[in-house]
Amino acid sequence: MISQGAFEGCSSLAAITIPEGVTTIGSNAFWKCSSLAAITIPDSATTISLFAFSECSSLTAIKIPDGVTSISGYAFMRCSSLAAITIPDTVTTISGTFYECSSLAAITIQDGVTSIGIQTFSGCSSLAAITIPDGVTSIGNFAFNRCSSLTAITIPDSVTTIGKDAFRNCSSLAKLILSPAVSIGEDCFENCTALETAAADKNMSTVEDLLHYRWHRNVAVIERVNALLCLKGTWDHVENHPSGPESLKQKKMDGVEAPLRASEAREKIPKVLWRVILEYL
Repeated sequence: MISQGAFEGCSSLAAITIPEGVTTIGSNAFWKCSSLAAITIPDSATTISLFAFSECSSLTAIKIPDGVTSISGYAFMRCSSLAAITIPDTVTTISGTFYECSSLAAITIQDGVTSIGIQTFSGCSSLAAITIPDGVTSIGNFAFNRCSSLTAITIPDSVTTIGKDAFRNCSSLAKLILSPAVSIGEDCFENCTALETAAADKNMSTVEDLLHYRWHRNVAVIERVNALLCLKGTWDHVENHPSGPESLKQKKMDGVEAPLRASEAREKIPKVLWRVILEYL
């Protein structure tokens, strides 16, 4: 174990290799090691503790081993030179982890992550795009606050809650895709100027109002498309395809998918179209 505060404030430390066998990097272990530019974390590591590499302002890259299961809050806070990082799929929660990492432009979040906690990417002003994996269920308060370069984001259907101020001050955010089932916190899109302009164009006071407007408008569109496709599916099935189990069996043998029945279309179409897309640039 690298103990708590072991190298805290060692401003001349430029590089270090942590030996194999170490499982835990303690709280504040390398806090304010402002010259630290290179560090090797062993495969044996499982835990990166609170503020472990916080304010290591010269650190440009770091590889987190696949065995790490826990990255505590603000572990890489204000690592202002950190440009890219990958979160392994063994990690389930990140919270405050990259707070004010102003150079962070590329991040890969693997499928194991289920929660993006409070202030995780707050102040990451170089982050222009990010893919949130399908397993994520919650996005915490201020999670993407002040990500001023973020232009587009897709919130997967697995997300049920977005906290307050989560995308506040994302002034470049112009494309947003999310499900109407998600619960949106207070001031979630405050000062998202591109989205606010679009809302104003519709004489709506908030982005949330615009979202609800578009969701309800999409319902009418979905109902019409669904009805037409159901009718077309029924017609094609009757006119162009023999009926009965033998026909379906032959289709599978030929490697061709059998046409949807009307009831199947009604079940499937909303799952495909029941989304809202806001795009204004």
